[in-house]
Amino acid sequence: VLLVAYVGYVGLGAGVLQALERPAEVQAAQQLLQQHWELLANHTCLQPPALQRLIQGIIQAYKSGITLQGNSTSLGRWDFSGSFFFSISAITTIGYGNLSPSTAAGRIFCILFALFGIPLNLVLLNEIGQLMLLGVQHCAHHLEEVFHWQKKASLLIKTCALVTGLLLFLLLPPLLFFDKEGWSYEEGFYYSFITLSTIGFGDYVIGMNPDRTYPGWYKNVISLWILFGMAWLALIIKFCINFLE
Repeated sequence: VLLVAYVGYVGLGAGVLQALERPAEVQAAQQLLQQHWELLANHTCLQPPALQRLIQGIIQAYKSGITLQGNSTSLGRWDFSGSFFFSISAITTIGYGNLSPSTAAGRIFCILFALFGIPLNLVLLNEIGQLMLLGVQHCAHHLEEVFHWQKKASLLIKTCALVTGLLLFLLLPPLLFFDKEGWSYEEGFYYSFITLSTIGFGDYVIGMNPDRTYPGWYKNVISLWILFGMAWLALIIKFCINFLE
């Protein structure tokens, strides 16, 4: 029964996403094909194979963190802050997919780094989550002693913890992304949940716009936000698991 419910839920998601996203995909494909033929028609010196190689080169360069800016290129995804953020996304299993090692040595190191880093990350997240839970239980116990509340104190503290977590990890961060990335609030909220849930599609990633200047603290603060936000969301997901079971 559980397997049937699982497959049915995934099938429902697939059907809804197909209905919502398929028309936009077809339209984008048609526009791309039209732009391709218009470019070839307006620039007869271009040959289709050469244009295809150029497009593939641009895509590969973008995956490596290199973008064109006029007659120059922009670097910076593999500086220390960018590498630190990539390391966080690797051991938290977010794996945005917009950036990956391109050298054999880098790939081998990434395997070894993740092999030991993922368990370390899980242990740390568990400890942070337990500390958060203990803090909530301590506050509830203190209210029970002061106001002689019983079930009300626990419910009140849990509600406050939920609201505080929503503000710190989901509702307020989109305002920062609006300022630093130029995203809409909806895009920032979407990025926040996709990141903290470790889904990590990679369609939105912070600090990747070559036209923007980011402060040095930005990626470090976001890394801490990811760490504590994942611990908080893990507690919420654990509650949902207990409810479903």
